[in-house]
Amino acid sequence: MIATSPQLSLVVPVYNEAGNILPLTHSSVEVLRGLGRPFEIILVNDGSTDRTAAEIAEAHTLWPEVRELRLDCNRGQAAALLRGLSAAQGEFLLMMDGDGQNDPQDFPALLALVESGKIDLACGWRVDRHDSTLRRIMSRTANIVRGAILRDGVHDSGCQLRVMRREVREAFFPMELMQSFIPALAVAAGFRVGETPVRHHPRRHGESKYGLGRLWWRPAVAMVVLKWKIGWRSGRKARS
Repeated sequence: MIATSPQLSLVVPVYNEAGNILPLTHSSVEVLRGLGRPFEIILVNDGSTDRTAAEIAEAHTLWPEVRELRLDCNRGQAAALLRGLSAAQGEFLLMMDGDGQNDPQDFPALLALVESGKIDLACGWRVDRHDSTLRRIMSRTANIVRGAILRDGVHDSGCQLRVMRREVREAFFPMELMQSFIPALAVAAGFRVGETPVRHHPRRHGESKYGLGRLWWRPAVAMVVLKWKIGWRSGRKARS
């Protein structure tokens, strides 16, 4: 059990990430303990069918700050992330992917940006990405289009390595691929968003859950829907 209320909450959605759980958790615990503040790590098990649950249980035995939040079936990364953020108790909410490609050593720099008082949400920017050439090209194109339409002010909206004040989560709502539009949602709600370059590692275990559809046409449709929702909400506020 955690003796005191956590100041930092790390939320990690995971789906069939056996082999990645223990290394990811070990490195995260080392970094967060080094900050000298009470923390919790919430691993949101999004209906995994491999040994993910067993590895989360082992992680909890090794590090009591770790706890599992299990969904009854695979609901997708956006739903899992939103569920984990809603359950988080910390003053500052940290996020990362569960595939081991993000590096928790970047959390102190992201946290420092938020604690400086200049921004409310600090986003990672994967300047040196370790993905396939096709995926990098598609991501770069999508980021250019997204930035032009949503004007969220970041280069790499798909990077899930982020730190934010707890209040920012009130800007989020269930939607397709919400995790990729967090900066835009925060900006639309009036929060200040910034970014800094972060590390990116090759995936060592498991397979990517994102095919061409999830990297291209589904984000495009979700972006159009989000643009409409942001405009509708702004108009409603202006009329009220």
